[in-house]
Amino acid sequence: MKCINTSIVAFSLAMAVGGAFAAPVSVTIDAAKPGSVINKNIYGQFAEHLGTGIYEGMWVGPESSIPNTKGWRNDVLGALKQLHVPLVRWPGGCFADEYHWKDGIGAREKRPTKVNTNWGGVEESNAVGTHEFFDLAELLGAQTYINGNLGSGTPQEMSEWLEYMTSDSKSTLAELRRKNGRAQPYKVDYFGIGNEAWGCGGNMRPQYYADLYKHYHTFMKTPESARPKFIASGGNDDDISWSSTLSREIKPNMMDAISFHYYTVPTGVWEKKGAATGFGENEWISTLSRTLRIDSLIKNNLAAIDKNDPSKKTGLYVDEWGTWYDVEPGTNTGFLFQQNSLRDALVAALNFNIFHAHADRVRMTNIAQMVNVLQAMIITDKDKYFLTPTYHAFEMYVPFQDATALPVAISGNGKYSLGKVSIPEVSASAARAKDGKVYLSLVNTNPHKAVDVSVALAGQKVTAVTGRVLTAGKMDAVNSFAQPQAVQPVAFNAKAQGGKLTVSVPAKAVVVVAVD
Repeated sequence: MKCINTSIVAFSLAMAVGGAFAAPVSVTIDAAKPGSVINKNIYGQFAEHLGTGIYEGMWVGPESSIPNTKGWRNDVLGALKQLHVPLVRWPGGCFADEYHWKDGIGAREKRPTKVNTNWGGVEESNAVGTHEFFDLAELLGAQTYINGNLGSGTPQEMSEWLEYMTSDSKSTLAELRRKNGRAQPYKVDYFGIGNEAWGCGGNMRPQYYADLYKHYHTFMKTPESARPKFIASGGNDDDISWSSTLSREIKPNMMDAISFHYYTVPTGVWEKKGAATGFGENEWISTLSRTLRIDSLIKNNLAAIDKNDPSKKTGLYVDEWGTWYDVEPGTNTGFLFQQNSLRDALVAALNFNIFHAHADRVRMTNIAQMVNVLQAMIITDKDKYFLTPTYHAFEMYVPFQDATALPVAISGNGKYSLGKVSIPEVSASAARAKDGKVYLSLVNTNPHKAVDVSVALAGQKVTAVTGRVLTAGKMDAVNSFAQPQAVQPVAFNAKAQGGKLTVSVPAKAVVVVAVD
């Protein structure tokens, strides 16, 4: 509780002194020129069979003493519902290309035990399979993104899985689904044909994968009303060859979107990524700088796609993104467990603002991952849990789900610099939400000083902003089992004076407000 009070005091001081920190930055929102709808699935989640991301973290089984619904722990479900989780991707990731769906149906005690060769070499009980996943999605009210096994599977296996899930006929597979407890077909909203085909999904060339995609897709048949959107496995980082090749070789009527993966690594070196906590300012700015690169990477991929798809029918789905650090000392390196600090919350918010700017084509993204893995929303240990700063960033941005993006002009934006690295101090995004209000998000990347922002809503007078701010005293401030509320949002208010509204955004902070 002491940390929360410290944050409130720091924020109050910042508001009191106003312009003493920096020259004002002007943000103008043009509400008369609505843009694209920010698809709610931009706030999608990712649940892979990896470490304790599913088992222990979310799934405890119906017989557990931990309160649960259909095996999914109630505390985690309750927290995720507050995020209005729009979509969940499952079962991977790299795990998807070794997953055989028939291992995960029928009586759980009779399901085969396999080895998860990608993540830690641990036993995979297959206790969570198709039916359990759809239970989770239905409990959350979320859409579903199934990732099929292209790497070690067959067209028959993949097509039969889709039939098992979606058929309303009396076929043998549909009847098997009914026998296993589900009378009505499941709703598969998105289906990915393979994952990271350039790496763990098969070490393929994009040309070879394009042919395989067309081969597999040919047999992915459903009733027209049950047809999911199909996603091709695209590239990562600076490699646009996948977007270029797939958009050239696969017609839009066979492919709704191409996926893209980008992870923020502070050092840029995979062998020594950097620590999740205890880092210096050099890794603070390098992390934010590297995460901002996703804007140019999205632009480059879209430019490559547009050469082959000038009608712009093909979407670009960033179905894996987030921070990736060295694992916490003493943990299984294959479990990808890392702490989550204020820095991660700013990374999330910066990415949201960029995704909003590309809402016409980026209609889904999936943070990696939901619980206990990489940039998680929630961290658990047996029956305990706490919410991470990233969770709070997601919760603050809920009003942007299915909101209509509005043009934002920023002038007078300063630079936050350290050594040779320099990034904009302020990131901003605005939208008119479904409740009719205009929401503005502001991120101050500077860890040392507040930034004054003059807010104008073109065509109308701005009188006040009301919302919340997320910040803390230290760059690497974290929540923990001992202090689960050390980093959390607090109220944020500002009123116009002399006909002008100036908002003082604290150092290293995320602000989301409704503009009145």
